[in-house]
Amino acid sequence: MVVGDLAQEVDVVVVGGGIGGYTAAIRAAQLGRSVMLVEKGNLGGVCLNIGCIPSKALISAAERVEHIQSAGEMGIDVAGEVSVDMKKLIGWKDKVVKKLTGGVSSLLKGNKVEVVSGEAFFSGTDRLRVINDDASQTYQFKDVVIATGSRPAELPILPFDRQRIISSTEALSLSEVPQKLVVVGGGYIGLELGTAFAKLGSEVTILEGQKSILPGTDAALSKMVSRKLKKLGVKVLTEALVQGGENKGDSVEVSFTHKDEQQTITADYALVSIGRKPNTDELGLESIGVTLDERGFIKTDQRCQTNQEHIYAVGDCAGGDLLAHKAGYEGKIAAEALCGQKSIVDYQAMPYVIFSDPEIAYTGLTESAAKEAGYETKVSRFAFQVNGRALSMNQTDGFAQIVADAKTKQVLGVQIVGPEASALIGEAVFAIEMGANAEDLSLTIHPHPTLTEPLMEAAEGILGHAIHMVNR
Repeated sequence: MVVGDLAQEVDVVVVGGGIGGYTAAIRAAQLGRSVMLVEKGNLGGVCLNIGCIPSKALISAAERVEHIQSAGEMGIDVAGEVSVDMKKLIGWKDKVVKKLTGGVSSLLKGNKVEVVSGEAFFSGTDRLRVINDDASQTYQFKDVVIATGSRPAELPILPFDRQRIISSTEALSLSEVPQKLVVVGGGYIGLELGTAFAKLGSEVTILEGQKSILPGTDAALSKMVSRKLKKLGVKVLTEALVQGGENKGDSVEVSFTHKDEQQTITADYALVSIGRKPNTDELGLESIGVTLDERGFIKTDQRCQTNQEHIYAVGDCAGGDLLAHKAGYEGKIAAEALCGQKSIVDYQAMPYVIFSDPEIAYTGLTESAAKEAGYETKVSRFAFQVNGRALSMNQTDGFAQIVADAKTKQVLGVQIVGPEASALIGEAVFAIEMGANAEDLSLTIHPHPTLTEPLMEAAEGILGHAIHMVNR
């Protein structure tokens, strides 16, 4: 049955129930607008369902396995081999996801946001048609926020078959630990999952087309990760160009060139992780005049506003860095902007986190970027290998580094590679956001023994009076 030829009037529509979308919906509702959210899949979007959360659950489980296997160094004997029940592990991961997506549903209900299930496309600059299994309905809106996210990019020469040639989505639901896994792409997603499966027992090979893994990441940070990958037995081939692949039924065969030599590798699965593309191609945006860039991302301004003043876009579909926390931040800005507030985005202290081993996190300017911006810099680095807490955890790889203005000692950027870097970067983000200098960090008393101390120690190094390292 098709119904809904007569348009229903609504105030604000949010298209997409991921972190950017549900944040925009809740914030707009808090500011007094009547809000309807349209989602064709599960609430929570990619991050909660098939991205950030399930991948971190898998990574956490893999870390537990590694810790058990290395417990003998601390005098803890574990009898027998550590076994992994992958089906049970995936079941636990699904419970984590269900709890969080249920929480999103409750938050939307608590803020009186109407949730409509279905696929949306624009039939006019102020009209949206929503189609589900047995009906369709047109809605006429005053303002709309597009938050449709992104999906894994596909290699034309190695297209997904979802069986042996898989994306991160399928990798997070495998019912077995692969004996052999080839990862195509050495960016953060492929690296995170490849490392996790290596710890779970897979023989992992990473094929990266560029000269190093984690392209675009400071070499000093990625070098620490490369060292650990080698310890885990992960084979990394850089400047490896994939030529194609074939599903052989019970395996996959991937062909590539490396150092001008044609090679072939056989594995249980080929995980293709070469980036992501925006979910903007089936919304009808071109027909209503919304401007897209050459890659299909929606162009927006500092208010997350498109070239159509009542149409906003946030998160992955609007391009830039494809980060869940960035999407949530933009969702709040867009909601406040369409409600008349003078809110604009400010990415000065955006945190970047890679859940590699060791973890990588950074914010602000690198040393080279600061110099390009005209600063005279001073850099101080403190190693985790002399941090009491890191030693007691048997996790001493890495360092905390501060890039500061040599004259004012203002903190310009922070780079951390080491245990719990994902949690430690929060202090650095706050410091840069507040315009703190090295003395502010140095005078802040950090508890001992903790992993937070290296940031304080690096700040003291900027000032030239570090206690636990030689001043340079």
